[in-house]
Amino acid sequence: MNKTFFTLLCSLTAITAGAQVGNPYIHDPSTIAECDGRYYTFGTGGGGLVSDDGWVWRSGEEMKPGSRTSVLRPGGGAAPDILKLGDRYLCIYGATGGGLGGGHNGRILTMWNETLDLQSPRFKWSTPVVVASSDGLEDQDAIDPGLLLDPTTGRLWCSYGTYFGSIRLIELDPNTGCRVNADFEKDIAIDCEATDLIWRDGWYYLLGTHGTCCDGVNSTYNIVVGRSRSVEGPYLDNVGRDMLHGGGRMVIAASGRMVGAGHFGRTIVDEGVEVMSCHFEADLDRSGRSVLAIRPLLWKNGWPVAGEPLKAGDYAIISERRGYSLELAVDFVRMAQERERFWQLDLTKPLKSIPYQQLSDVIGSWAKDSIGVRCSDYMMRPHQHWTITPLADQPGFLGSPYCKLTISGSDKVLAATIDMELTATTFSGSDEQLWRIEQLTDGTYRIMPKKIPGTEGQNTRYCLYSAGDSTPILAPYDYSSDNSKWNLKKVKEEK
Repeated sequence: MNKTFFTLLCSLTAITAGAQVGNPYIHDPSTIAECDGRYYTFGTGGGGLVSDDGWVWRSGEEMKPGSRTSVLRPGGGAAPDILKLGDRYLCIYGATGGGLGGGHNGRILTMWNETLDLQSPRFKWSTPVVVASSDGLEDQDAIDPGLLLDPTTGRLWCSYGTYFGSIRLIELDPNTGCRVNADFEKDIAIDCEATDLIWRDGWYYLLGTHGTCCDGVNSTYNIVVGRSRSVEGPYLDNVGRDMLHGGGRMVIAASGRMVGAGHFGRTIVDEGVEVMSCHFEADLDRSGRSVLAIRPLLWKNGWPVAGEPLKAGDYAIISERRGYSLELAVDFVRMAQERERFWQLDLTKPLKSIPYQQLSDVIGSWAKDSIGVRCSDYMMRPHQHWTITPLADQPGFLGSPYCKLTISGSDKVLAATIDMELTATTFSGSDEQLWRIEQLTDGTYRIMPKKIPGTEGQNTRYCLYSAGDSTPILAPYDYSSDNSKWNLKKVKEEK
């Protein structure tokens, strides 16, 4: 494919629709796992995806040129999940079931591997062990497993099942991956499939995929959730409906140009920084193929909600600390106005619309080289408007590309300095001019330079920080402090 066309394709599909770039084609993706600096996810059919940065994805088979060896397992599997336990990776997956081949007699199996890297001599899956099964006659289907290691007890749980009957809960041994108690199995939900269990702030959450799958652009998949104080349930939604009776609060449905969201997975990046992964059954910009998507995971009143991917556009960057705007440190230029004494208004005079101040009105007084950056009252002025441009055709980070932040209409871009300060200068493409923008669980944003001059490696610690009401600097990220948090206000209507 022509490189220019490929770059354009990435920009159009990834930024407007929110899917990943490269070849992110997968169905029933597992929760994303990290191994030796790479990211992995596994899907139905034995395939999988791998990424060096979490943004550009490729088929796992590309990791071993000339080989059709699956990144998951020889012979394939259905709807797997993956979990790192100690220094090993536990994989759980379904074999048949789900109506595949016309039946619901399925098996759930587990196996171990020391690494997920196909090129490693240590890459070898252990012999699979059956932990659950269905005979195709009862109202239960052994497929679509999800794993939870309970952080409060250290116990390992698995939920599985489809629309054909119930979602069932069993317990596994975190040391062996085998079933702990063959007699314990509990029905916890109906009317969903592809479930996942997570824990947060004293609550257990059951995420289930509702709707119809495997019908391309006509698939109605969406992800719903219930919560409980006990891992065994009952899992109730926001109006008190039990998921065992069909309840569930919406987490994500169709979005942009993609439909059929299913197979939830949660990844905690940092304190207050979480993402969710899923597939969309059909990306309308990619021939209706099933694709991997990664979204910010927000928490609103104790409920998980999928955030939206950051879109290119003009924004005011507003500090959560006080509500001041990030801006160029330039002289304030007054706007012309015919003044009227407010106590002597002539109500017979026709009203006039006063235009916004334009960049051309003020840029002549700006320095030609670097300009300092500060925070101040937001006044809808050109020196306060930033164009955010996601660089979709370059390496990114988990779920997103890096961005360029430019004073709208000018050549001044935000950059980090060796002194942990900020400046606006001409864009050169250097790493200190590229920014990692992540939506936090409370809806605000963390903004971090890819690199700080004079330091080694990529920056993952220092963020845009409001040290004082008017003083933005770079400082260690602290989710508990509003100094680390920013809001993005669209300003298109102010142009």
